[in-house]
Amino acid sequence: DLPEPTGEEQTPRHAPRVMSEQVNYIMRTILRDVIQHGTGRRALRIGRRDLAGKTGTTNDQKDAWFSGFNNALVTTAWIGFDRHTPLGRHETGARAALPMWIYFMENATKGMPEKEYEMPSGLVTVRLDPETGLLAAEGQSNAIFETFRTESVPKQMVEAGETADAGTEVKQPAIPEQLF
Repeated sequence: DLPEPTGEEQTPRHAPRVMSEQVNYIMRTILRDVIQHGTGRRALRIGRRDLAGKTGTTNDQKDAWFSGFNNALVTTAWIGFDRHTPLGRHETGARAALPMWIYFMENATKGMPEKEYEMPSGLVTVRLDPETGLLAAEGQSNAIFETFRTESVPKQMVEAGETADAGTEVKQPAIPEQLF
């Protein structure tokens, strides 16, 4: 016979927070973009906007994976051999592991309500010029939205008529590619 549970055993224990709400939100949006616009976009067929994740492939294509989540479930699909041999040409996380992850998540999240994540204080979403990382000019057609901590928002704006989609150079220096 097992002892009767005490009130303390019934109370869930939570791990200590290791990152700020702001960093958590930004990371979630980055990983959501993997599904919305990146290597995981085949997962759009599930029809949920609360999914986020990341594909992965070793340089020698011996392992491929997709790790993804929503507010209630985290799942990783991995493909590889016990003998650590290559999977084959073009066998990447998006191609080999993502279909398995989609199949599982499609079934596991059936009937599960989607949760919208509210932006915490201290963050702001702004329109940027995608070529320079500067604030987009008013009416710029190719502007993208990015979320920043308020103290990290770009201060310089692309001047009207000098945007990348107008085909001319901007006067301000571009953000180095190594940052992205």
